[in-house]
Amino acid sequence: MKHEPVHPAPSDADQRAAVPVVVCYPPETIPPLDSDLIAAARAGMVKVDEVVVSPREAATFEVSAGGLFRIVSVEGPQVGDLNLFHAHDLSERFWSGKTRALHGTHLSTGDRMWSTLPYLRPLATVTDDTLDWYGYDTDGGGVHDVIGTRCDPYTQHLLTCMDYHYCCHSNLTRAVARHTGRPEREVEPLVHDVMNVFMCTGFTLDTHQYFMKASPVRPGDHIEFLAEVDLLGALSACPGGDCGDEHSSDTATCHPLLVEIYESPVMESWEPAPASAYRWPTRPV
Repeated sequence: MKHEPVHPAPSDADQRAAVPVVVCYPPETIPPLDSDLIAAARAGMVKVDEVVVSPREAATFEVSAGGLFRIVSVEGPQVGDLNLFHAHDLSERFWSGKTRALHGTHLSTGDRMWSTLPYLRPLATVTDDTLDWYGYDTDGGGVHDVIGTRCDPYTQHLLTCMDYHYCCHSNLTRAVARHTGRPEREVEPLVHDVMNVFMCTGFTLDTHQYFMKASPVRPGDHIEFLAEVDLLGALSACPGGDCGDEHSSDTATCHPLLVEIYESPVMESWEPAPASAYRWPTRPV
């Protein structure tokens, strides 16, 4: 339950609340991708690899800079939790908070996935989204959010006093450990807040609490990305299935997800964006 106010509103309460909104980080000055180049790349792309992500498990995949990859629904409605890393430096990884601040709560075609400080550059850009028709529904829900974290065993234990080992955090940790050959406890801090692929979420209109509802995704739907740097991806097929009921469950109906990796000759000369040019002053300000 949310706290009920105990202090009376002041006489100018309506005036205080009626001030105009100011967008904190307007992204219009960020140069967009060359749409003609991306169209040409997509027209000539050839699939070079694919990875199946089993239900309630995670898998890793690699994509070279300038390559494209798709996450595809193949058997039934299924949500996926996506982590992205710079393939050569796992300390540079997806930053959902800044991505949300720049592009909004849910991502679709043209939106970028930005990396952590001190790098702050695009890791990947959405180039196609078959669910772009969904928009925002009457509940305020949208698809592909960057507002949720990822289901994790710590919160699960906090709320239920039960241990559940197939939360997306756990799945992603095991997948990154397998990929790097490092212990799970060592790589766990690298696992980060996700893009919730295909997940339908929002904030309740009354209490503004994070909610989920059954995903509109169906077999054949996909979301496609350009890898703007050499990428290591990790994707968990969430134990909540379509997340229409619960998100950490051995009873929810779950399906695999497919990651398809493409290359295009048009992108052979692709140059990743440099890391942020900001530099600390030589002495304290």
